[in-house]
Amino acid sequence: MWWGGAIEAPDPSALARFYSDLLGWPVGHEEPGTAILAVPGGGTYLVFQQATDYRRPVWPPADGQQRPMMHLDFQVGDLASAVEDAISLGATLAAEQPQDNVRVLLDPAGHPFCLCVEQD
Repeated sequence: MWWGGAIEAPDPSALARFYSDLLGWPVGHEEPGTAILAVPGGGTYLVFQQATDYRRPVWPPADGQQRPMMHLDFQVGDLASAVEDAISLGATLAAEQPQDNVRVLLDPAGHPFCLCVEQD
C-alpha cells in the first residue's frame, strides 16, 4: 500500500500550510521538523520534512544547479483562476511554460508544481 510522498523544505510547517490552503486539504499532524498533509478520504499523505541544508531547485533544470527531483501535478477546472489563486497564496509563475494546458509554478520553497486542465 502506498502511504504518500515526502518533500524536503526549509520550513515544513509553512510549506504544508501553503499546500493546505491551495488544495483545501487539512494539516493532519505537525511536530518540530515535520508536517503532514492529509488527503481527503484518508489513506494518502504528503509529508513535509525539515532540510537544514536545503537548496532551491532550478526550473527549468540547468547544468550544475539543483535539479527538481520530482514535482506534483494537480488537475483544475479553470487554469487562469487556479494560477491566480496559487499566486495569491505565495506561488510564483515559472518563466518557462512548456504547454498551453499546463502552468508550471514554484511553491514558496521553490519546488515546481503543475496546474493542468484537460484539453478539449
